[in-house]
Amino acid sequence: MATLSGKFTKEDLKKLYDEDYPLWVETNLQLLKDKAYELVDWDNLLMEIEDMGLRHLEACISYLAVILEHLYKLDNFKHLAGGDKAGDSWIRSIENSKDEIVFLFKRHPSLKVKLIEYFDTAWDKAKVRLRRWLRNNGYNPDDFNISEKCPYTYEEALSKKL
Repeated sequence: MATLSGKFTKEDLKKLYDEDYPLWVETNLQLLKDKAYELVDWDNLLMEIEDMGLRHLEACISYLAVILEHLYKLDNFKHLAGGDKAGDSWIRSIENSKDEIVFLFKRHPSLKVKLIEYFDTAWDKAKVRLRRWLRNNGYNPDDFNISEKCPYTYEEALSKKL
C-alpha cells in the first residue's frame, strides 16, 4: 500500500494516539479505507468507539442531574435563595435541560431506555452539585438532610409541571 502503511508502524500509531490525536484519527481512518487492517490501532480505536457511544449518554445524565438538582432546590431550598423571583433561574434551567434531553432522544432514541438505567447516577451527581451549592452559599451541607435516595421518579423528573 502506497499511502499510510509505509509511514507508521503499529507502535508508532499507539504513540500517536497520545501525541497527536487528530493525526491518529486521520491515519487510522485512512488505514481502514485502504483495508490495511493489520496496521490499525485496534485497542485505542475500540476504546474510542465505546467512548463515542457514552458521550451522548453522559450528556443526558448531566442534564438529568441538573433537573434533579434544581427540582430539589425548588422543593427544599427556595427559602435560602430569597426574594420574589427565587427559583426562577432554576425553573428555566430545568426547562432547558428537558429540552436538551428531548433533542438527544430524537437524535439517539436508544438513550431513552439507557437514561432510565442511569437515574441513580444522575441523582448522585445532583447531590454533589447540591452540596457544592450549599457550600458556595455559606452553608454547611452536613446541616441539611439531602436524601440519599432520589425523592423523584424518572417520570416526575422529566414531566413535572413547574
